Amino acid sequence: MQRQWSVQAPGEPEAEPGGEELWEQEMARLCLSQQPVRVLPYAMVDKRFIRQLREPEGVKTSCWQQWRRRRQTAGRRLGEAVRRLTRGCGLWEGALYEIGGLFGTGIQSYFTFLRFLLLLNLLTLLLTSSFVLLPLVWLRPPDPGPALNFTLQCPGSGHLPQTGVSKFNNLLWNVFTGRAFNNTYLFYGAYWSGPESSSTYSIRLAYLLSPLACLLLCFCGILRRMVKGLPQKMFLGQDYRSPLSAKVFSSWDFCIRGQEAATIKRHEISNEFKMELEEGRHLLLLQQQTRAQRACHLLTYLRVNVLIGLLVVGAISAIFWATKYSQDNKEESLFLLLQYLPPGVIALVNFLGPLLFVFLVQLENYPPNTEVNLTLIWCVVLKLASLGIFSFSLGQTVLCIGRNKTSCESYGYNACDYQCWENSVGEELYKLSIFNFLLTVAFAFLVSLPRRMLVERFSGRFWVWLDREEFLVPKNVLDIVEGQTVTWMGLFYCPLLPLLNSVFIFLTFYIKKYTLLRNSRASPRRFRASSSIFFFQLVLLLGLLLAAAPLGYVVSSIRSSWDCGLFANYSAPWQVVPELVALWLPLSSQRILHYLGSHAFSFPLLTLLSLVLTVCVSQSQASARAIRRLRKQLVWQVQEKWHLVDDLSRLLSEPSSGDSLGPESPVSRGSRPRSFCPGFPCPGSPGPRPRRPGPSLEDPAGLRGVLVPAHRFRFPSGSEL
Repeated sequence: MQRQWSVQAPGEPEAEPGGEELWEQEMARLCLSQQPVRVLPYAMVDKRFIRQLREPEGVKTSCWQQWRRRRQTAGRRLGEAVRRLTRGCGLWEGALYEIGGLFGTGIQSYFTFLRFLLLLNLLTLLLTSSFVLLPLVWLRPPDPGPALNFTLQCPGSGHLPQTGVSKFNNLLWNVFTGRAFNNTYLFYGAYWSGPESSSTYSIRLAYLLSPLACLLLCFCGILRRMVKGLPQKMFLGQDYRSPLSAKVFSSWDFCIRGQEAATIKRHEISNEFKMELEEGRHLLLLQQQTRAQRACHLLTYLRVNVLIGLLVVGAISAIFWATKYSQDNKEESLFLLLQYLPPGVIALVNFLGPLLFVFLVQLENYPPNTEVNLTLIWCVVLKLASLGIFSFSLGQTVLCIGRNKTSCESYGYNACDYQCWENSVGEELYKLSIFNFLLTVAFAFLVSLPRRMLVERFSGRFWVWLDREEFLVPKNVLDIVEGQTVTWMGLFYCPLLPLLNSVFIFLTFYIKKYTLLRNSRASPRRFRASSSIFFFQLVLLLGLLLAAAPLGYVVSSIRSSWDCGLFANYSAPWQVVPELVALWLPLSSQRILHYLGSHAFSFPLLTLLSLVLTVCVSQSQASARAIRRLRKQLVWQVQEKWHLVDDLSRLLSEPSSGDSLGPESPVSRGSRPRSFCPGFPCPGSPGPRPRRPGPSLEDPAGLRGVLVPAHRFRFPSGSEL
């Protein structure tokens, strides 16, 4: 402790005692605190001094403890360096930072979503290659021999089953339709394995479980990001408003040195303020609505939804009949339009549907927020319903679902028209994926680019009204989710489709970035990053469930093709699992697995799940109550601080007796609160600055530290506690 004495003016009362005791108590608190020294807001020299004070007296730190402490410090620094290096070398980090600064976090979240989908596809491709392709190439199963020749009694035809090979033999056309890769590992029919045995690696089991494992991993990843991206208002309440003062005074990054980075940061802060003001305006409009206005709004809402629902039903019917017509006339498919009729109709429906939705919603003069949300919901329904009806139409045509045919009754699928029906389904999904990417390229360079050039070249009311294309985040997200859903649907029929989709997503990122920076204008509606991420993951999760449902049905119930693929001799692909269980596991393990798969195990499983769900709901409710209590406590603390501020201002406004123009009395100084924080000084407050010669603004007379004794504890670095 050091004591600094100063000359006291005659006639002034002595300072109130107790300051030294407060500092001693604070030092005792720092010594006994379990808080790590590295998180304390002090200089490194002060932290070393506090660490020495915490060590017991007369006990020296052993070499082992010193080495362990140095190892922990080195490991922590190495981990931080690796994380910084990973963030710096991450894919598209610079581009994402630029987009987020110029256009806001909502548009940035779309490009981050593209990166997430690329990682999912690469992970799926890695699993498929590791467990199916590499073992298949390494083991080299024997040649399956000549294909079995089935003579089918097909009504109205006296020829063999159609192989689905078109008479149009152009190589480029075969690449676009997938027929050029029929005998490659891109499709199901090229995979083959010998009979199962108890000693070899089972390619069939790996091929069957790889798509299921990929879907499960994707589900876990999507669920994790969905929970991570939950909006704050779901926890803090709809009436929660983040303080704008915190954004005003703490948004700027003082580490910025370059002009370009400063410009991006200014745009980012501006977008944040626009988003906050827009949300506040929307909340105010909702609070000002009367009951009559809400009832009228509900009636118009129902009317518009009925009309849009009828449009969706018509669109779904068009997709169904287009797919059915294309498959029924497969032998005469000599034109591009007929071959690509289902993808074309799906693209046309998904293009015209949102335009009609927006037109119907705008007729009712909805608020902008309600208009966007309503249109967005129906666009999601249309996208997913179009893929669902496309799958059902393929199943009805290829697998005879709901139809009676001779070949279907004998073989379980339409063997007269499809010799290898898995390849045919894979070709349709391949064409749909190719068509979606070609549409993305065509709209970017044949629509957006000429539109921007015309708007910049000409002037007039029409061109001002036309303007550049608006970059709509929900529309672009739905397009990319559609392509990802198609990829998941084709994991069993086209195992290497994730490789193709990875290339498409990689190119789509740069195409969309070029369109955003050069050809488009940002949407006037701002999207918060947390809300956008939650919405993206929710739509992606719905697409995953849509892809998993038909895949599970096909794997468990549908007869495989007789003369192609790994499961040619099985009534269903899942039948390989019981066969391998009987070959590999002992009788006791087989009984356990049989019990786990029986109905007797479902009752205790449902009971356990109910208990887990009850515990989770109870914990969620308890957390919500704790959040509400913490919010009230925060409000009380803020009110208490405001009361202290009022007391301080009242004390400052009262004139001192007899020396209003002289120096400040120590009594009034001692009555003021030293800090609003429980510690001295406030955590995070700046350290003491070197005293300048002469009077200052805070001490006009230049007499601070000369009038009264000041009790301070100084660290070795010179900063005061």
